[in-house]
Amino acid sequence: MSESHSLPDSPTPLPYRDTRSFAVWRGDARGGKFQKFETTISEGMVVLDAIHQIQAESAPDLAVRWNCKAGKCGSCSAEINGMPKLMCMTRLDELPTDKPVTVEPMKAFPSIRDLVTDVSVNFRMKKTVRKFQPRPPDAPDGTWRMQQKDVDRVQEFRKCIECFLCQDVCHVVRDHHKHEEFAGPRHFVYTAALEMHPLDTGDRIPDLKGQHGIGYCNITKCCTTVCPEHITITDNAIIPLKERVVDEFYDPIGKLVKIFSRKGK
Repeated sequence: MSESHSLPDSPTPLPYRDTRSFAVWRGDARGGKFQKFETTISEGMVVLDAIHQIQAESAPDLAVRWNCKAGKCGSCSAEINGMPKLMCMTRLDELPTDKPVTVEPMKAFPSIRDLVTDVSVNFRMKKTVRKFQPRPPDAPDGTWRMQQKDVDRVQEFRKCIECFLCQDVCHVVRDHHKHEEFAGPRHFVYTAALEMHPLDTGDRIPDLKGQHGIGYCNITKCCTTVCPEHITITDNAIIPLKERVVDEFYDPIGKLVKIFSRKGK
C-alpha cells in the first residue's frame, strides 16, 4: 500500500512594499514650489493614500480636498504627473517608477493653499444656465409620455460628478482664462442634459452663442479624455449644441425662411 505524502505548505507571500518619491506642490495664491517627500507604499494604494500618509508622517499642514475616496464626489481633483486626474482613482502601480510622482493643484483655477483650488466660478456659471422648463402634462393625471430612446440619450450626462477636470484641461479656461466668457465642458454637459430632455421647452441656444461662448471651443476632445465618468463630452454634448447654434444663427436657408415668414405676417 503506497503512502500519500502531502506537499509542504508554500510560504505566505510578503505584502508588496516599496519606497516612492513624491514632489507635492506647496503654496498659495502668492506662489509656491514643489516639496519632495518619500513614503512607503503598498499594493493597491492610490495617490490619495500616499498624500494622507505624507500628511501623517511629514506634513500635517498639507492642505488637500477629499471626501468619498470612491471616485464619486469629485473633490480630490489634481494634476498627477501633469495630467488632470482624481487622486483617489489613480493607482500608484500604474505610474512610472523612474521619477518622483508630481502632485499639484488644478492650474485652471486660483490656488487657495497647497492642493486646494477655488472652483467657485463653476457654481456661479451653472446658475446662469436656464433651468428646466417642462411642457404641460400629456395626460389628465398630470403625467407625460416619452420615447425610451429620448430618455436614454440624456442619462449619460447625469453621470457628471463635477470634478471639473474637464474645465481644468480645456485650453480656453486653462490658457486663456476666459472663466467668465466661456461656460466650459462641464456646463455644456449640463446644458445638453436640459436641451435634449424630451420634456424641456426652454431655449438656451442664444445663451450658448452669447454669454456661454460655445464658439470658443475648437473640439480638441481633451475634456472627453480626462473625464473619470467616461462621458463622451465632445461628441454627445458639445458638437450637438454647436450644431443647434449654427442652425439657429448661421444657416442661410433657415434665415430665408424666417425672413419670408415675417413678411407673410
